Amino acid sequence: MFQQFRNAALCLLLLAGGAQAQQQQIGRETPAQKEKRMEWWTNDRFGMFIHWGLYAMPARHEWVRHYEWIQDGDYRKYFELFNPDLFDPKLWAKQAKAAGMKYAVLTTKHHEGFCMFDSRFTDYKVTNTPARRDLVRQFVDAYRAEGLKVGFYYSLIDWHHPQFTIDGMHPHRPRDGSDSVYAVLNKNRDMATYRQYMRDQITELLTQYGKIDVLWLDFSYPGKHGKGKDDWGSVELLKLIRKLQPGIIVDNRLDLGMYSDGQDFETPEQVSVEELAKYHGKAWETCQTFSGSWGYHRDENTWKSTRELLRLLIGSVSNGGNLLLNVGPTARGEFDERAQDALANMGKWMRSNNKAIYNCTFAPEGFKTPAGTMLTYNPKTKRMYVHIMEYGKTLVLPAYKGKVKYAQFLHDNSEVRFDKSDNDDVVLALPERKPNQEIPVVELVLNN
Repeated sequence: MFQQFRNAALCLLLLAGGAQAQQQQIGRETPAQKEKRMEWWTNDRFGMFIHWGLYAMPARHEWVRHYEWIQDGDYRKYFELFNPDLFDPKLWAKQAKAAGMKYAVLTTKHHEGFCMFDSRFTDYKVTNTPARRDLVRQFVDAYRAEGLKVGFYYSLIDWHHPQFTIDGMHPHRPRDGSDSVYAVLNKNRDMATYRQYMRDQITELLTQYGKIDVLWLDFSYPGKHGKGKDDWGSVELLKLIRKLQPGIIVDNRLDLGMYSDGQDFETPEQVSVEELAKYHGKAWETCQTFSGSWGYHRDENTWKSTRELLRLLIGSVSNGGNLLLNVGPTARGEFDERAQDALANMGKWMRSNNKAIYNCTFAPEGFKTPAGTMLTYNPKTKRMYVHIMEYGKTLVLPAYKGKVKYAQFLHDNSEVRFDKSDNDDVVLALPERKPNQEIPVVELVLNN
């Protein structure tokens, strides 16, 4: 239910800002400069999202405080006991790299307000728990050592901060929803104080951990009993971010859609592959989970199969976007077995087929997608990749006559012979036995 509300709120933000997007600009960056700044991100295509916080202990979804109306006192026990004794960030980084991921984004603070870093501006932080160490620092060092780029997620929302005004998302929200009750609850709360707190913490994150590649801010929900750009001070906040980290890439959840440079990429969340087609030609990254929860959820069992996960990855690239795939570590600091298996299975496919993902995008105009396949294309090498979702004895490439010089399976570079049909089609003769690949990929060397 909430997921639908959030997606609807984000769509409204985009629609509201679209009409003015070309009329207002916050900074002075040119389109060419932006393209250069984002080049690595556009090429890498595949990243790891990590949702980790105190909510790993109840293990009932990262929104457990909201869903169950948990008050501060009842939530305090998780803070007092949080101790991820099995946390090994070097292992996490190796697992991400082996899965084919090129960058990672960690929750430094989620909506619960708990900080996974040693902030000077709060006592509600990991260094005051039995963990006694800055987990963000360890994450950054480990992932950088594996050659992965690092990003920070930071929640604009904070259900712990005493000055964050109570709204329709807050665990302290009135059950009857009346305006008068909200007024009483917020009588002694001051969002200006919270805005400064947020600026101070973001400054810490962007000055104390070296170069940060991505900042994922989450999220705006303007309207009655909601919050938007004015509540966050979004324009000035984005200016601060750009000043502290000029090369950083920032998502679209500050409610700045009316500015052409108010965001670097769009963030379709938990949508189907079919829905991704609407983002064609834009800079975007879909964030997706292995199951139905972002944080560790012990009893949630709607986990996607390897095929479904690969379809998400291929479908993202074939529509010109990125996939940020989420892992929710346990309270002891491990990826649970289901997540480890999923990562390993994706890694097996990526090891043989990553050329069809990295540096790729949608097919050029004039190339139709064959039935039962998805296409990705590398503009630099001019190689087309046909991902065979439905395997058969032949594969018809519609109107490809004169366009294909050579064809081979990507996983082993074995030739796939083809004939021209009586029309403009090219017909690939596939081996009777499907290759031992979850989704086989044919690489087409195109005629120039």
